[in-house]
Amino acid sequence: MTNNGKSDVERTGIRNVKSIRIYHNPECSKSRAALALLEENDVDPQIIYYMETPPSIDEIKSLLAKLDLKLLDIIRRSEDDFDELGLDDETLSEEIILDLLQKHPQLLQRPIVVKGDNAIIARPPEDGLTLIGDD
Repeated sequence: MTNNGKSDVERTGIRNVKSIRIYHNPECSKSRAALALLEENDVDPQIIYYMETPPSIDEIKSLLAKLDLKLLDIIRRSEDDFDELGLDDETLSEEIILDLLQKHPQLLQRPIVVKGDNAIIARPPEDGLTLIGDD
């Protein structure tokens, strides 16, 4: 509670201010749609432009834990780089795949919406709304 006992939502009309993050690629229609849906629902997310600032290997590992997915589940197999980098090679170690994903962020599934210890790949974009709720 702030200002005369009013919550941020009551005062500003915006909830979850910066408590929700979105790994966003403005070139991706699904990512743009997910961001628009968040904003239409009075959420002002922290936008992470992961193509400009790729997540670190530790950050990718953290996302995996929050998503409760395996490494290969967050890789876009439809990208040309998937085949060019040989990511279909089942003998590649997790360390090599993490390194390649960090160096080639376009391979990361998108958008990823994060709130606290939970995350979701917002495909379809409406899935990102499942993380909206009272803090």
